[in-house]
Amino acid sequence: MDLSAAERQRLCDLFESVGPDAPTLCEGWTTRDLAAHLVLREYLPLASVGAVLPPAAPLTDRVQAGLAARPFEELVAKVRSGPPLWSPFRLPGVGSRANLAEYYVHHEDVRRAAGGGARSDAPELDGPLWSTLRSSLWLLTRHVKGIELRLVRPDGEELVAKQGSGPVVTVRGTPRELLVYMHGRQNAADVDLAGDPAAVAAFRATRLGV
Repeated sequence: MDLSAAERQRLCDLFESVGPDAPTLCEGWTTRDLAAHLVLREYLPLASVGAVLPPAAPLTDRVQAGLAARPFEELVAKVRSGPPLWSPFRLPGVGSRANLAEYYVHHEDVRRAAGGGARSDAPELDGPLWSTLRSSLWLLTRHVKGIELRLVRPDGEELVAKQGSGPVVTVRGTPRELLVYMHGRQNAADVDLAGDPAAVAAFRATRLGV
């Protein structure tokens, strides 16, 4: 089982454990809404574009609400079984690359809303998540202005997340925690920020993620 598939199964196990009405870190969403989002993403990808294209958001919200009205057990079973045969996520290599961050972050959305802290059980995720983070920074940091943003792993490897001529802000943490932070879950991530106090404060107030 590849890493993204393992995260999928862990999330589904957690869905079944906490039930359909548990909170998540996704504002306004319960676990039922999150499961519906994942089904929408893999089974109806054209209807999910509102997640990144605001003009299409009403369509996405309407279709997702319809899915959320289905039995929770049905939604979880669909998520657990993986994308359907016609999904682009079935293409060789695509699903693994595209789904690892998606399922890791959403697993953390449920875990941490339930009081869980930073995980120490999957260090093998750090390398792949670091690569995924590198390739998605253009989207995750699109609202960051006026600073140079650097991400630093515990081993000292550094990634310039946002080029800039302003003051430098550094975020330090494991790739797993940096991914959670850069996906907009700043209050839940175990990271350290350093830099000019005014620049750090402005960065903390900046919207991150998709």
